[in-house]
Amino acid sequence: MEPDMILVTGGAGFIGANFVLDWLAAADEAVVNLDALTYAGNMENLARLQGDARHVFVHGDICDRALVDRLLAEHRPRAILHFAAESHVDRSIHGPAAFVRTNVEGTFTLLEAARAYWNTLDAAGQAAFRFLHVSTDEVYGSLGPEDPPFAETKAYEPNSPYSASKAASDHLVRAWHHTYGLPVLTTNCSNNYGPYQFPEKLIPLVIANALAGKPLPIYGDGMNVRDWLYVGDHCAAIREVLARGRLGETYNVGGWNEMPNIDIVRTICALLDELRPDPAGPHARLISYVQDRPGHDRRYAIDARKIERELGWRPAETFASGIRKTVAWYLTNQDWVAHVQSGAYRDWIAANYAGREVGA
Repeated sequence: MEPDMILVTGGAGFIGANFVLDWLAAADEAVVNLDALTYAGNMENLARLQGDARHVFVHGDICDRALVDRLLAEHRPRAILHFAAESHVDRSIHGPAAFVRTNVEGTFTLLEAARAYWNTLDAAGQAAFRFLHVSTDEVYGSLGPEDPPFAETKAYEPNSPYSASKAASDHLVRAWHHTYGLPVLTTNCSNNYGPYQFPEKLIPLVIANALAGKPLPIYGDGMNVRDWLYVGDHCAAIREVLARGRLGETYNVGGWNEMPNIDIVRTICALLDELRPDPAGPHARLISYVQDRPGHDRRYAIDARKIERELGWRPAETFASGIRKTVAWYLTNQDWVAHVQSGAYRDWIAANYAGREVGA
């Protein structure tokens, strides 16, 4: 009998790479890692797995049905963990077509391939198989200051091309379970942060800009609130859902860390003042407010009581401990940052911040 194996999509990206690294650090079960290596997919994220026979990397597109069929037939995974996604709101505003293709068409292709593969399994194999879809809290829309956090029963109200495409993929996953019986699980997470995050997102962008003495761009008044989840905690939650989650269910994964963006930036500045002082003065002097982006959701917050009640998961990191680990990682991995910045990152910065007024 062949050993167990899982198939991970998007495993060279931020969350996917962290998951693959954590998975192989904790267990010997092999991983087939399918990634298209678009702008945020980075093989340097997986450098420590070079020569590890448990990690089988495949450069390919989740929309390529023939490729997905071949991988499933060849490797016979017991689960598919679907991380692959276009995932940045600003990028979706500039180019929504890529988000529909990857997040909607790609998820549909995977579901159809998984269904065909699942139907070839014997009864025990079908009972053991899982399709775990990794999604976002942004599908739920925006919250007012006094609204309760997002529960799994919250109606979907996506407000950006990105969140609309992820909402569509969530609906497809649900439908393939209810219509075809495919054994699916869905997780909706809050804002992740941690090692290997592409520096278009707030936290790595602020760290990189602060170290370079560049302005720290803050949208609007800086009071947009997010719930922040350390990526290692997110990976642990996914492992629990895969192992023990109820079929067809959705589990919200949050960090219990609601904070306005401006407080995040000031926290990073204070850590950098401590760990890498700038002779020119406190890093907070670099804070600059820029024109808000269109349709910027005001507040997200996750009610993560269901996953704690059913599966016993709670985040291990506080924001204070997680952000310190994150800043320290970026300080000791400046080569990784430089390699990312030398490519598509600069093109994104130019496209996204061109024409925005920078104020005090």
